This record gives sequence, structure tokens and C-alpha cells, in this order.
Amino acid sequence: MAKTIMICFEDKALMSFPIINFNQLSRFWLLFLVVTSFLVTTLPHGAKEINDSKVTNIGAIIDVNSRTGKEEKTAMEIAVQKFNNGSPNHKLSLYFQDSRSSPLQAARAAEKLIEENEVEVIIGMERWEEAALVADIGSQFKVPVISFSAPAITPPLASSRWPFLIRIAHGDSNQIRCIASVIQSYNWRRVVTVYEDYTYGGDAGMLALLTKSLQDVGSEIEYNLVLPPFSFVSDPKDVVREELRKLLSEKIQSRVFIVLQSSLPMMIHLFREAKKMGFVGNDMVWILTDTVTNFLDIVNTSVIHSMEGALGIKNYYYDNTSSYQTFLTQFRQKFISEYPEEGYYEPGFYALRAHDSIAIITQAMDRLNTRSPKSFLDNTFTTSFVGLSGEINVKAGELLHSPMLRIVNVVGRRYKELDFWIPEFGFSNQPVVAKDGAEDSTDAIRLKRPVIWPGDLQRNPKGWLMPTDTKRMLIGVPGRTSFEKFVKVSTNAAGKKEYDGFCIELFHKVREVLEYDLPYQFKPFNGTYDDLVDLVYNKVRTKSSYV
Repeated sequence: MAKTIMICFEDKALMSFPIINFNQLSRFWLLFLVVTSFLVTTLPHGAKEINDSKVTNIGAIIDVNSRTGKEEKTAMEIAVQKFNNGSPNHKLSLYFQDSRSSPLQAARAAEKLIEENEVEVIIGMERWEEAALVADIGSQFKVPVISFSAPAITPPLASSRWPFLIRIAHGDSNQIRCIASVIQSYNWRRVVTVYEDYTYGGDAGMLALLTKSLQDVGSEIEYNLVLPPFSFVSDPKDVVREELRKLLSEKIQSRVFIVLQSSLPMMIHLFREAKKMGFVGNDMVWILTDTVTNFLDIVNTSVIHSMEGALGIKNYYYDNTSSYQTFLTQFRQKFISEYPEEGYYEPGFYALRAHDSIAIITQAMDRLNTRSPKSFLDNTFTTSFVGLSGEINVKAGELLHSPMLRIVNVVGRRYKELDFWIPEFGFSNQPVVAKDGAEDSTDAIRLKRPVIWPGDLQRNPKGWLMPTDTKRMLIGVPGRTSFEKFVKVSTNAAGKKEYDGFCIELFHKVREVLEYDLPYQFKPFNGTYDDLVDLVYNKVRTKSSYV
């Protein structure tokens, strides 16, 4: 039997409400709870409604105390402020966590950002070891991760293992090919690799790529000079000197050094000690990958002096656009205000890429709100625009386009720019090669602009040095000959053998041109010329075989 609900308002007449069946009432409340739950759960993770404006939380994991981290933080804040100023109904909120250059610390930071700050996306991670662990966390919580790094060699199942990872950095294959092209153009046959061995061994992929690329051009790695992580050593100066001494004790002949990776403080110690020990001088060659070359913009002149003559690989970007000039002004003002102790206030490539990462997020949100029914992740996985760092063309979570690299020469107070290197072409004077083949492709295999080498060498360095304590070259000299103007062996008053003639003088002249110490010893031979040739062919060094 239906009941009537009566409500009394003091002395006023009773009011009668419609009769409601309790079964209907139960269904009403059930429907209300379902709708409410749906509205709450369908809001994006990390998105909140504040004063009628949607706020998206972004987590950033960087090394906040490093120069790179400071640049990235400044650039991100500029990009977020620009978006917030122009968007009345949608705001971005940045939350920073310090990675301390530790993969495990980066992983813990990711969990904290997701659980405490409810971030919708995570950006940062300069090292691949950090990015891989953070990507695992992102996959676990279904939070997109935009990484500033990429593996040297992309694993075949990367998209399956890290379905929420977006890499906005290129792998190392192109710049390793560029380095191999430089090695080939100067006919250097052996090289020494130098790298700081980060805790999780991020160098393995680069070494594999370099080994293969050098083999393709007829060269090889003679020695790997491995430095421990800077944070693990109490006296990096002594550690560097000890490793450099091994080049002498183990009689390593190559003097072409390729610095694959290094932290800024370790790089400073490396070149200062190498300069003191004579490893940055005549016939020496130093080539730097982009992660090391990017430090050239921020080190002082004393460090530059110790590196003078080195070649570096840099990512090329246009610095004459209006958007870059606007950003440059904003960056200088903000950076000098927050980090006056740095002393140098220009943005590097890291800052430009960090700025572009925010643009990737905002473009994904725009498509999500206006044009596409895809999820935020899908919209982030596919994007295309021209950012401050260059072309950004992301598909399936990775960059599609090839990087444009520029070779620089450390000289003077900073460096001078040399040639471009384009994967499909080689060396070029221009950033874009004309399709009509205006540039001679035969010139693409060598650098076009002149290089200032270590020691201000006026010719191309040989890239190798004969150890001074090596065994002497034994040279057999005919002791009896009818043509004394060509070669003559005589004995002076002290009983010492003397060697003269055109062939002997020619040998000395060639040795002078070599410009390195070639230990040798002349040995007279009184047998037939054919017997002497046989001794040379059979590499016989015993004194009994000679007079």
C-alpha cells in the first residue's frame, strides 16, 4: 500500500506531495550514483576543475642541479606560462622531481608524481637508462611518458614493452655514421674511444654502432678508455691521469680519440689532464658526440682552451626565426633572474627540446578537445610541427625524420661551425641539398671548410704516434756495392759504422717529414742482394744473419 509523505512548516497548512513508491525511490538513487560515478571516472587522470577551468598536471623528471636541468626547467616554465596566458578554460600545472642522474631515483620520482600529484603525463629523462625505468612505471599506471633520450639501438619489441613511451630524441646511429665519415675522409685506420661508464652501461649500444660503422670504412677501435661515473670517484683528476697513462704503458699508437659520452665535470677533468699530458697536440684528433658537444655553449674559456682543435657533432636548428628570438629574450631574462651564478645565459639544445615537449602536450589536448575522438595518448603518439629544436614529426611514439647534424671546430673562445652532415647525402655546405644535384656528390665524402687542429697544426693530422720505447726498425744495408753514390758503408777511425749515399739521405728526409720519432738501426749485410731481400721478406731480425 502506497504511503503519503507529509511535511509541516510551523503554523502553515499541511502540504501533500505526490505518492512515491519505495521501489521507484531505490531505482532513482541507484541511477544517481551510477551517473555520478561515471562523471568522476571519465575525467582524465590528473585533470581537475578549478574555477571552471580544467587543469592538467604535468610531471617533469630532470637533474635539477645540473646546467642541463636548469635550462630545461626554465624552458618548460616559459612554455607553460605562454599556454596558460592564452587559454582561459584550460591550464597546465608543472610538478618537478629531481632525478639526481640516477635511474632508480627517476623511477621513484615517477611513482611519486603519479600517486601524489596525479600527473597526466611525465616528461624529461636525459639518459636512456632513466627513461626505460620511468617508461615501465608509465606503462604500469597507463600514464604517457615523453622522453628526451632514446636508446642507441632501438630494441625490436620496444613498442610492446613501453606502449606509453614517446621518444623525442634520435638514436645514435646517424651521428655515429657521421663520425665514421669523418674518420674515412682523413684515412685514419684506428681510433680510441673514451666514455664515462654510467651505472647502467648506456655505452654498449654506441660501441656496437661505432664498431660496425668503422668496419664499413676500413677502420677499427684499437682501445677503449673507460672512465668511472664521476659521482663514484673521490679524486677524478688522478683517475683520468691513470687511465691516460695506460695509453703509453700499453703502447697504443692511435691518437684519434672519440668521446662517446661524459658528464660535464668529468669532461672538464678529461681535457685538462689530456692537455697537460700532451694528448691534445700535434697529430692528435678529438671528436665529440652531441651529448658532449652541447656542453661547449656553457663552459668557460679555460675549458675551451684545453679542448682547442677538437671536432664536435651538434644537432642543427634555426636560430634566426621570430619564435626563437622571442624565446631567447624570455629565456635570458628568466635564467639570469633564477640562476645568476651560472654566468652564461644562452639556451642550449636541451632547453629547446624541453620547450617543444610542452608543445607536444598542448597540441594533443587541442586535438582531443576539438577534432578527434582519440584518447590523449593516441593524440600524443602522432604529432607534426616545427618547434624550436627543429622538425617534430612523431608517429608511433618516435621521431620519423632524420636529424640534421652540424660539425663544429673548437677554436677561440667557443667554436666555429663547419659543414653540415645529412644522412642521405653526406657533407654539405648547406642545410638542405638541392634536388637537382647542384652540389657535387663526390665532394660529400669530405669536409669542405678548413679545420683548426690541436697544436694549430697546418696539415691534416696523422692520427697515430709511434711509442718511443718500441723496438727499433732494423734496416739492412748492402755492405758491398759497386754504386757507392747510392749507398755506402764505411768504418770511421773510432771503428763505428757510417752510412752514406743517396738512398740513406732520402731515408732521413722522409723520416723528417713523418714528424714523429721512428726508432731505427742500420745493419750492414755482405751477402747477395737477393739474400738481403729474403731476410726482409722473412722478417729475420737475428744479428747473426747480418755482418
